[in-house]
Amino acid sequence: MDVQLTAAHWVYLAGILVILATMALRKNIVVPAVVATFLTALTFSGSIVTGLSAIFNASLVAAKELFNIFLIIAMVTAMLGALRQLGADRMMVAPFRRVMRAGTSSFLVLAAVTYVISLFFWPTPAVPLVGAVLIPVAIRAGMSPLSVGMVIAICGQGMALSSDYIIKVAPGISASAAGVEADAVADKAMVLSLIVGGTALLITYLVQKRHWRAPSPDLLVEWEAAADRGIGDTADRGIGETRDDSSGDGGGSRPPRRPEPAGGPSSGGGEQAATATAVLVAPSDPIADPDSAAEKERRGTAKAFAMLVPLAYLAFIVYLMLGKFTEVVPPLQGGDAAAIVGGIAALILFAAAASTDRGGFLETTSDHLVDGLVFAFKAMGCVLPIAGFFFIGNPEFAGPILGISADAAGPAILFDLVTTVQSHLPQNAFITSFGILLIGLVAGLDGSGFSGLPLTGALSGALGPAVDVDPSTLAAIGQMGNIWAGGGVIIAWSSLVAVAGFARVPVLDLARKCFLPVMAGLILSTVFAVLVF
Repeated sequence: MDVQLTAAHWVYLAGILVILATMALRKNIVVPAVVATFLTALTFSGSIVTGLSAIFNASLVAAKELFNIFLIIAMVTAMLGALRQLGADRMMVAPFRRVMRAGTSSFLVLAAVTYVISLFFWPTPAVPLVGAVLIPVAIRAGMSPLSVGMVIAICGQGMALSSDYIIKVAPGISASAAGVEADAVADKAMVLSLIVGGTALLITYLVQKRHWRAPSPDLLVEWEAAADRGIGDTADRGIGETRDDSSGDGGGSRPPRRPEPAGGPSSGGGEQAATATAVLVAPSDPIADPDSAAEKERRGTAKAFAMLVPLAYLAFIVYLMLGKFTEVVPPLQGGDAAAIVGGIAALILFAAAASTDRGGFLETTSDHLVDGLVFAFKAMGCVLPIAGFFFIGNPEFAGPILGISADAAGPAILFDLVTTVQSHLPQNAFITSFGILLIGLVAGLDGSGFSGLPLTGALSGALGPAVDVDPSTLAAIGQMGNIWAGGGVIIAWSSLVAVAGFARVPVLDLARKCFLPVMAGLILSTVFAVLVF
């Protein structure tokens, strides 16, 4: 069917190209997205009033679609703040130190712990927890600092975040833009993330193992001395930031407010902003006497929560799996899984806050919730105007943005463009899939985690039916490219800086070493997706 392109189509296309070029230059894309929204609406309607109102309406529509994501981030962040104040966060990972006695065992434990924590809470707490507790143990066991950083980046910012299977922020954004179910994207993204991560980890192990040494306490002293001499300037700045951020807080007071993300609050979404909180280390203990009754009570409470949190989420995983693979319990639909994660986080927050500050329990809980909401909007707020622009191309959302009545259908601007272009392109699933992967990688060049997902999702919804590929499959492929690049694995100006800071290695070296293993995994996963899904 022939589609008649209008001036609005060309303006919208120009907006996409400008946004991609801005991403390639590692600049923030909020302003180009807002300007493109205004110009598209103005051209389509011929009314400056509609153009101006579209700027607001686009973000409002995006906020309605994505507010559940903001809320789950806020609740989980608030819970982690309460656990950090209690000291339970460090205790959750402390037992793993007992099995990290050699390079290989440390590699496996480091990968598993980082992945599990990041899968449930995002890499935000994984970096400080692993950095403060497990990295020194891994160094002492013989692993090289560079391989330590690679494992944490691949398992946290890469493998866990690219699927985001539990909290489902990333699949939710991709699915909304593609017009498919979030669970369909999440299931395929989980499989693809394991392929990419497994491939990258295997290559990392084979390449880096020759640099490992025999376990010795001297390795830890050498590692610390190298950092003190200034080896790895960028990485050492990350360490300095960590010390500064934690220096003014006592264990019995509320945690300090989270710092601005490395790229500023508008640096592009998701996890690079989230990892800005990763430079927070658990506060020091204000109680002078470790044998005092108060200290023993505090430690006992912290241990109880260190066991309670993993058990609570383990029970949730069991329920999730029973619902998915059996008929014992009803399966969770839509956003139910994320809602349960948020509900569990809220109850643990209340209990932890009450245990830490019985007298000021109500105020402390409120403070943690406010901190969580502030952080959620710092981490994800800039996604709204970006998503709003790409939503204009989707007829489901274009009507409210452009002020069209509910009875009338909105324009399918993006789909019209794709339909027109497809007649001039080879109808090949492999070419389309690798094209979506490439767009995802380019979208991640700004060092952000999620800002490119509306673009790859919208393109997946438009291109999928034409090449006989499920749009959810293409959306998952685009999600892989976007997050493995911008989430903090192969882009040095992303949250990878935090990982390099704790591992005490130059961030550029870390990004270069991760590049080939990750790209090999992305290519393999894309081929797998086309052939199997």
